Amino acid sequence: MNILFLESHPMWIHGLPNGFRDLGHRVRISGPLSEAVIRRLLEDFKPDLIVSLGWTLQHKPEKRQLVHNLVRPTGIPFAFWATEDPTHHETFSLPYVQAVQPDFVFTICKSKLEDYAGMGIPCAHMDFGFHPSVHHTGKSSPKYRSRIAAVANGYPKILKKYPRHYRIQSIKHLIKPLVQGGIRIDIWGRNWAGMKPVLGVKVPAKWLHGHLTYPRAHKVYNSAKIVIGPQNHLTQVTQRTYEILGSGGFLITNDTPAVRELFRPGRELVVSGSADETKRLIRYYLKHPLERRKIQEQGLEAVQKHHYKHRAAYMLDELRKHRIIR
Repeated sequence: MNILFLESHPMWIHGLPNGFRDLGHRVRISGPLSEAVIRRLLEDFKPDLIVSLGWTLQHKPEKRQLVHNLVRPTGIPFAFWATEDPTHHETFSLPYVQAVQPDFVFTICKSKLEDYAGMGIPCAHMDFGFHPSVHHTGKSSPKYRSRIAAVANGYPKILKKYPRHYRIQSIKHLIKPLVQGGIRIDIWGRNWAGMKPVLGVKVPAKWLHGHLTYPRAHKVYNSAKIVIGPQNHLTQVTQRTYEILGSGGFLITNDTPAVRELFRPGRELVVSGSADETKRLIRYYLKHPLERRKIQEQGLEAVQKHHYKHRAAYMLDELRKHRIIR
């Protein structure tokens, strides 16, 4: 098949599209969208399936209408993967779907399937995954070497807007005890200087390394003894969960039902249910490198079933089952 992705952001063009390539399909990434670009791709590439995903510059209101006006009349099957559910379901996912009117919606949030079905749109649950072209094992890099690391944005404005968001509790259990206890954690990501309302104290400036381009994240996971991975929800896991394990990283994350459903704590990753437990786990595993290594190896093996090649195959199966494609 010829599969066209309407996207340009590094976070999305290196994962699922490569899964389709692994299955032998021809994949084209649109880059920044315009009327001329879309018309040229439709005429020259002749896609059999069009996919939109995430929330990026290619999802602005003016581009939603452009996609609707140019793609819908062609009759080419069009699927949207709603990766911002449930936090931004009402503010982004639903308005996007209403404007673009895809033939099928995949969502990372099972509880939102009813909403899409209520709109008369066929839908299915599909979780994040990882792809080894961007998240893989490798040698430790001096530039990214640390004892404890995290790759995540702070999002102080969003957390202020959603004061009951689980990410707040996640950070308080995983990162706050380290910062308040003076236990250095090297953080790559935006807006941590403004996280004092959540952390109680400012993160020392020398611990903060700013934005890290998506394809380089694995270097941090390869080079840290322990990687801290915050979660956003109790019922689903972040994409970073898969990416850290796919990079062979030693992951400490929150003790949630979703994590336990997908992985075996103590064997493939480590979970913490409180700030005190996080500090205890940090102390223990820094002193036991052989145990860390064993968990890393088992985590890397366990995450293989979440390879984006399998997600791509699942997506096609669902689209065939619902007769969106043949």
